[in-house]
Amino acid sequence: MTTPVENIPFIDLAAQRRRLGAAVDRAILKVVDHGAYIMGPEVAGLEAALSKFCGAKHTISCANGTDALALVLMAKGLKPGDAVICPSFTFAATAEIVAWVGATPIFADVFDDTFNLDPTSVEAALVTARELGLKPAALISVDLFGQPADYDVIERICARENMFLLSDSAQSFGAIYRGRKVGTIGVATATSFFPAKPLGCYGDGGAVFTDDDELAEIMKSIRVHGQGADKYENVRIGMNGRLDTIQAAVLIEKLKLFPDEIEARERAARRYDAALADVAIVPARTPDTRSVWAQYTLRVDAERRDPFRDQLAKAGIPTAIYYPKPLHLQGAYAHYPVAGNGLPVSERIAAEVVSLPMHPYLEESVQDRIIAEVRRALS
Repeated sequence: MTTPVENIPFIDLAAQRRRLGAAVDRAILKVVDHGAYIMGPEVAGLEAALSKFCGAKHTISCANGTDALALVLMAKGLKPGDAVICPSFTFAATAEIVAWVGATPIFADVFDDTFNLDPTSVEAALVTARELGLKPAALISVDLFGQPADYDVIERICARENMFLLSDSAQSFGAIYRGRKVGTIGVATATSFFPAKPLGCYGDGGAVFTDDDELAEIMKSIRVHGQGADKYENVRIGMNGRLDTIQAAVLIEKLKLFPDEIEARERAARRYDAALADVAIVPARTPDTRSVWAQYTLRVDAERRDPFRDQLAKAGIPTAIYYPKPLHLQGAYAHYPVAGNGLPVSERIAAEVVSLPMHPYLEESVQDRIIAEVRRALS
């Protein structure tokens, strides 16, 4: 009789739940008992704790990571005729919010080793913007898979062009770029607390970090329908972007363990690196940076990827593709401009990337099983 294969979770939220269960249960019950389900005291408590963690002067929590990005663009007054440069190899939310405000996303290419914005392509995107009669107003970087982008170069370009920088750190909160914590880079940093993120809640959630006092006050207003002195005075167009109090309570407890979890993710990534570098292209590390390893993503030959995934699936090992199609090839975004003569790196790596199970509770014995199957499939 054949022994059934034990399936490995891609992200083991249950293991984290076992560690945190009692504390989170108490935190949720406290909210249920006091009844301040919207903008309760835990929301302000979380914002203070997040600011202390990353060093940002202001934290504005919100309903999700997409709203976090949108709060910044709305507060900065982006409008039709403005161009926003962003990578194509990312999740749709990065460009979606540009279209929301009527501005034009211009898609730029990425490096094939870090998967983050290539400054050379950013320069080409600036040329494209001007050829189309658009004003380059902003750049949205993306710290893909937890690795901070090359901010030294990106910031110089933004300063030269008088563009503001919005750091899309939906996958990288907790990371460090050359001594600077994510949350303190750009005019603002937006993150997500979607459950699968390194710091995730039990539903949707997000936050914006900034040191700009005026920007923070405008975003707080926009978050609650553009309110003025009270919620029934509307001084600007806004949104319903509040974070639920229960989610704030969950995040307060999770944040206490977050530094330990970041270290565990780093240990797992290094074990993957050491074991797989000779059979696949492993993620590159930017010097003097710390990733939070939201994903651990290999590159394999395009024609081998599907058979590779099938073989791992038969062994009970899940994989994922982030992202199978760059945004400039998606139906909703195909009519927007791209930098230069195209985005060849984004198109190539979309056919090659494959992510392995990665989370802070990945036991070495389980990881060894994954490694052995990966090597067997690729050898």
